[in-house]
Amino acid sequence: MARPQESFGKKEKEKKRLKKREEKQRKKDERKSSAKSGDLEDMLVYVDENGQLTDTPPDPTKKVKIDAESIVIGVPKKEYIEEDPFHKGKVEFFNDSKGFGFINDLDSQEKYFVHISELVDEVKEGDNVIFEIERGMKGMNAVRVKKG
Repeated sequence: MARPQESFGKKEKEKKRLKKREEKQRKKDERKSSAKSGDLEDMLVYVDENGQLTDTPPDPTKKVKIDAESIVIGVPKKEYIEEDPFHKGKVEFFNDSKGFGFINDLDSQEKYFVHISELVDEVKEGDNVIFEIERGMKGMNAVRVKKG
């Protein structure tokens, strides 16, 4: 049988592989020889009064006692501000045949869609009205619309 031929490239790859293996073993031996006894004290880390990590224990005189009851977990409740649900506005456009229109809020100058089914009183363009708003499929809608 013929012997496999060793090319220059194969020899170089083998040399690199052996060199890497030797270097890895040398580093491993260095770590073992330079390693200390592995005391627990050498591995501990402390947090100082400013929240920084240090290797020295914190000063007990600077310790602050915190009452556990004063810690609030979660989001504080929002104060409920009672808002008048009724808005004042003016009918800007209303089409009886199509059954819808728009009301312009006098305070915020917002326009709200209104459907004929949400009218309490019959309205026409230019009337002052009082209404409430609710979220509809395409935005805020005026509901329970009365002449005012």
